[in-house]
Amino acid sequence: MNIPDKNQKFPLEHYTRLCFLKNIIRNPDIIVGDYTYYDDFEDVHNFEKNVKYHFDFIGDKLIIGKFCMIASGVTFIMNGANHKNDGITAYPFYIFGEDWADSAPVAGELPYKGDTEVGNDVWIGTEATIMPGVKIGDGAIIASKSVVSKDVEPYTVVGGNPAKIIRKRFSQEKIDELLELEWWNWSIEKITQNLDYLTNKMK
Repeated sequence: MNIPDKNQKFPLEHYTRLCFLKNIIRNPDIIVGDYTYYDDFEDVHNFEKNVKYHFDFIGDKLIIGKFCMIASGVTFIMNGANHKNDGITAYPFYIFGEDWADSAPVAGELPYKGDTEVGNDVWIGTEATIMPGVKIGDGAIIASKSVVSKDVEPYTVVGGNPAKIIRKRFSQEKIDELLELEWWNWSIEKITQNLDYLTNKMK
């Protein structure tokens, strides 16, 4: 078998604007599965620049599954963007130090929505924005320029600002079958042998 190498940075010959994403990530708090690719109009290294407000001291992770398709300009907003907002003002005086430092919130006061998680076989369109702590289910599709502020169920197409359900890709019975199948966890040899089954129209 002649199978694409999951550890290759640039799997398309003479083309460096599409990468297998896990092979260019440097931040240990961004975890990416095999064969997930990122395509950028300019430079694939923009991906980490587009993971915004991802501060070490917050401790949140961006976790992306296998075989995902991420288009140029997709932005992930992480928990570091959140301000304490139950006071008269949400202005973060404390970050500027001096006499303002004493106004720093204590642990647990800043809004925290947990890790941001993208399942397997998820397609995220150009310039979509994913907000902190969102969970996107396996097989979901996020339309271009969407702002996803709530969890997305598996095999659901969402779009808009805020993103709303456009449709389910399949019947719930089929979705349940696919979630049990978990084809992305097959060996790469088995996946290769079953490409017709995986890519032809669902019956």
